[in-house]
Amino acid sequence: MAITLGHAVAAVTTKIAGCARTSGDAGTSVALCLVGERGPAIPAPPLLVGRREGLSACFTALTLSLASPSLAAILEADDDEELLEKVKIDRKKRLQRQGVISSSAKETGYLQELVYKLSKVGKAIENNDFSEASSVLGPTTRADWIQNVNLAFTKLTSSPEEKNEVDAFNSSLASLISSVDKHDIESSKSAFVLSASALEKWVESTGLVGLLKGL
Repeated sequence: MAITLGHAVAAVTTKIAGCARTSGDAGTSVALCLVGERGPAIPAPPLLVGRREGLSACFTALTLSLASPSLAAILEADDDEELLEKVKIDRKKRLQRQGVISSSAKETGYLQELVYKLSKVGKAIENNDFSEASSVLGPTTRADWIQNVNLAFTKLTSSPEEKNEVDAFNSSLASLISSVDKHDIESSKSAFVLSASALEKWVESTGLVGLLKGL
C-alpha cells in the first residue's frame, strides 16, 4: 500500500503525542462568585446646548450630508481602481508562475522523489528502523538527490516567505539526517515532522499541490 507523506507525519506525530501524554487530577473544581450590592442609579445631568452651538451643529450636519454623496463616489472609484490594479498584478504573477511550473518538469520530478523519500523515512522512523531511514536519506546533505531538490527550490521559489520555508526545510533535514545517524528516536521524529511541515507549506505556497503525489 502506498505511503503518503501526510500519513507518515500523522503517524509520527501521534507517537510524539503519546510519549508526552500526562494525567491530571480527577478532583472537582468549585467556582466562587462574589456579587456586590448595586447602588441606586444616579441620573445623568441634562445636556445643555446653547442656541449658537445648536445652529453650528445643524449647519455642519447639513454640509456633510450635501457633500457625502460625491465624496463617497470619489472614494468608491479610487477603491475600485486599486482593486482592479491588484487583480491585474495578481493575475500576471499567477500566469508567470504557471509558465515557470510548466517549464519545470525535471525540477518537479526532483520534488516528487523528495516526497516519496520522506514518506519512506517517516514510516521507517515510526517502526524504529534506523537502518532503512539512513539508507533512504544518505549520510550527509551533500547527497545528489538533496542537491537536485535545492535546484528545484531555487527555480520555483519566488517570495521571501517561500525562501524562509526552504531554509527551514534544509535545516530540519540536516537535523533529521544527524538524528537518524545517532539513532536518536525522539530527535528523529521531531526533525521529520518539521521537515515535512516546511515542505508542505512551500508546496502550497508555490501552487504545486496538484502536481505532486503522496502529500
